[in-house]
Order: sequence, then C-alpha cells, then structure tokens
Amino acid sequence: MIVVAGKRRKPGNPLALAVLTTLLQKPMHPYEIAQTLRSQGKDTSTKTNYGSLYTVVQNLEKHGLVEVTGVERQGNRPERTVYGLTGAGREEMAEWLSDLLAVPAKEYPVFETALSLMAALPPDEVERLLETRLSSLEVQLASGRGALAKVSETVPRLFLVEVEYQLHMVQAQAEWVGGFLEELRKARCPVSTAGDGSTKRGSRPTSDHERADPGRPVAAGPPGSRTPS
Repeated sequence: MIVVAGKRRKPGNPLALAVLTTLLQKPMHPYEIAQTLRSQGKDTSTKTNYGSLYTVVQNLEKHGLVEVTGVERQGNRPERTVYGLTGAGREEMAEWLSDLLAVPAKEYPVFETALSLMAALPPDEVERLLETRLSSLEVQLASGRGALAKVSETVPRLFLVEVEYQLHMVQAQAEWVGGFLEELRKARCPVSTAGDGSTKRGSRPTSDHERADPGRPVAAGPPGSRTPS
C-alpha cells in the first residue's frame, strides 16, 4: 500500500505494479522499462499505455517507491533518468502482489455487461452475435495454443502462466457461449422482451395460473386487472 500522510491507500493502476516488478530486475530509465515490458510479454496481461508510463514513474517517485539512481546519455540523445526501487518500493510491490494473488476481486468484464443488457436485442440477433463471438473465440484459442506450445520450447513455464490462464478463460467462455447458443436454438432460454412483453421467440410469459394448471383458460381483462384465482 502507498503511504500518504500517515495512511495507507491501495493503488489502482496495475501498470504501477508492473513497473515496480520490472525495476526489481535492475534500475532502468522509463523507455527501457517500456521495452522490457514489451519484450517479456507483460503488455498482453497488463493494460499498458506507454504514453503515461513516465507519469506512473513520477508518481511512484513522489510516493517514495522509486528513486533516481543515475543519468544515462548515449551520443546526441537526450539524457535519460534511471530509476531504481527503494526499500519501501520493494515492500509495496510484495504486499500489493500478494494481495492480488490471494484475494479474489470483483471485476467488470465488458462481455458480462453486454450479457446483462442483451434483452434489449431481438433473440435472433443475439444468437447471430454470439455465433460470431464463438467463432472468434475458437480462432483465438487455436492460435493461442499454437503460440504457447512454440514459446514453451525456450521459455520456462513460470513466465508463461498468465498465458495459460488467458487460454483457460477463453476456453471456458467458448464452452459457455456454445452451451448457451444450444439453449437459444432449442428455444429453452428466454432472452428478449422485444418491446412487447414476450420472453421467448413469439411467446408471452407464462402466468402463475398456467404453470399451476396448464389446461386452464386465461381470462382476459383490462390492463392492470388480475386473473381470477
């Protein structure tokens, strides 16, 4: 946690944690940090805005987690400030990383958001869109497995576990989407109100009375009236 005026606050930018763990290797200037993140594939698991990397490093310095260890200059290029971890930075890095590994946190994937709102679309359109997604997931899974198998020949598994995790998540999502599509095709799963109160393809919601006695006729009445029991 970052100490501010005697209090600890949890930093919210994972890029800051990536910078701290990268500096654990050796002191670097921001451009070298960016190159290292890219070359080690960390930009595939951490949202990396290289334009804001300098600001992240400055904020870490402001909070005493990194410090200037020197200045480098090559040829006619501008000077580059080299940063290294402080003792507080090492402690913060270990505590923050431990917390993320041990404590499940509520995340908000955009696909989950879309699922929660998909009733606004017609069922046939939802089915078409999910079929498109499933095709993309299958391609992503196949290419990802091929790439992982290739790089595993030279890189220890310890440095590839995030890729394994990503592929497992893709596979799990593909399996769920495929199963859900089967339910849609068999019209077993209500999807959309379609603006007319229906929750299935061309059907209306089943009332409590119909569920209790499927053969009983449903009495019509004015809007807001209750069906006789």
